[in-house]
Amino acid sequence: MSAALLVAHSWLRWVVLLLGVLAVVRAVVGRSSGRRWQAGDAAPGLWYSRALDVQVLVGLLLYFGFSPLLTAAGQDFGRAMATPAIRFWLVEHLAGMLAALALGHVGTARVRKATTDAQRFGRAALFYGLSLLAVVLASPWPGLAYGRPLFRFF
Repeated sequence: MSAALLVAHSWLRWVVLLLGVLAVVRAVVGRSSGRRWQAGDAAPGLWYSRALDVQVLVGLLLYFGFSPLLTAAGQDFGRAMATPAIRFWLVEHLAGMLAALALGHVGTARVRKATTDAQRFGRAALFYGLSLLAVVLASPWPGLAYGRPLFRFF
C-alpha cells in the first residue's frame, strides 16, 4: 500500500504542477489582455484546487499512516528536527503543501467573489501563483539533500 501511495503521490505532482501553470498563465494572459472573464476561465483554477485536494489527501495518508521515516522520527523528535533532511519531511514539506492548498482554495473563493473581470483575473493570478510557488518550493526536487526522483515507479 505504501509503495502504491508513493507512486501515486509522485505522479500526481505533475498533474498539480501542470494545472497550476495553466491556471496562472490563463489568469495572467486574461489580465494583461483586458478581455472579459468567461465561464471557462474559472475551470483551470477549480481543477488546480481539486488536484491539490487529492494530492494533499494522498500525502496525509503517507504522513500519518504509511511513512516509516516519520514513524522512526517520532521516537526521537529532537534528533529528527536536528537533521535537515528529516526536518524537511516532518515540517517543511507538510507546511508548504498545506499553505499551497489554502492559497489555492482562498484564490478560488476570492475569484468567485470578485466584482470585475480585472479583479477576477488579478486574484486568480495572485493566489494561484503564490500557491504554485509554495508547491515548487516545498517539493523534494532531485539534487537536494531530501530530494526524490522526478518519476517514481514500483
